[in-house]
Amino acid sequence: MKGAFQTVRDLGIEPTHSGKVRETIDLGDTLFIVTTDRISAFDVVLPEGLAGKGKILNGLTTFWFRGLGKYFPTHFLGTEPEFLPDAYKSHASALEGRWMRVRKADRLPVECVVRGYITGSGWSEYQKSGSVCGIPLPAGLKEFDRLAEPIFTPTTKADEGHDMPMTPSEVVDTLGADVAREVERMSKEIYSRASEYALARGVIIADTKFEFGWIDGKLSLIDEALTPDSSRFWPKASLENRGPDWKGPDTWDKQYVRDYLKTLDWNREPPGPALPPAVEEEALARYRRAVDAITQGKREPEWEA
Repeated sequence: MKGAFQTVRDLGIEPTHSGKVRETIDLGDTLFIVTTDRISAFDVVLPEGLAGKGKILNGLTTFWFRGLGKYFPTHFLGTEPEFLPDAYKSHASALEGRWMRVRKADRLPVECVVRGYITGSGWSEYQKSGSVCGIPLPAGLKEFDRLAEPIFTPTTKADEGHDMPMTPSEVVDTLGADVAREVERMSKEIYSRASEYALARGVIIADTKFEFGWIDGKLSLIDEALTPDSSRFWPKASLENRGPDWKGPDTWDKQYVRDYLKTLDWNREPPGPALPPAVEEEALARYRRAVDAITQGKREPEWEA
């Protein structure tokens, strides 16, 4: 898409690390994270980004970090002008709305997935085995059903290639029993707090994924949080209003792009296909609907007492 922000290298800034969407610059005692407009699907970065997507993601994850930081340790420091490094102030306009300053963390090698509804890969696994990541579920569930309680279904955190599902025992082997128990507790609590907040505003967070790391001896939420890239967002009304031709809830997240790509003759290997302008515009519109409904223009969540 014309005008998409693809990389800080275009500003003469060399990132320390470049992920699928975010680029990180090591500032010594802290990190500077810039969210680009790149979009990935099936672990492949598509050739063109969606102009403005990075600002949407950065704005929502900042919204959540500001609120969640009152209850859980996080790496978030701020996005106010005083957190912009002096060396990058000449690029303030180009970087506006897409950066944050964070603490350094020793990242755990586990992607912490929480599911409140049965869909996606969890639904596929349940159909075969009646369980998800080794967790038995009640018989007779239908796709898109709400689970009685959120379940913790982590995956590996691969630097390259695909993340793979992990059973509870594999998580314990990787992290140790105490840490495994704590990241599960934190993941479920964060999901429950955020999903209840969103649901009250008409948005279902069907599932999401978190990352954690050690900061000053405390397990802390890091990376991004509860965005349309890392979560499934459904408008509540589309799950409730099931007509005779109903095939599933509407999606206000990256699933819309995945569903389009599934219609193509593409083997899910690089290079990825370019998205038609109409698909790009609709994808951005869906991201904005989720953000607008959840934040309602507020700087941070207004938690109920």
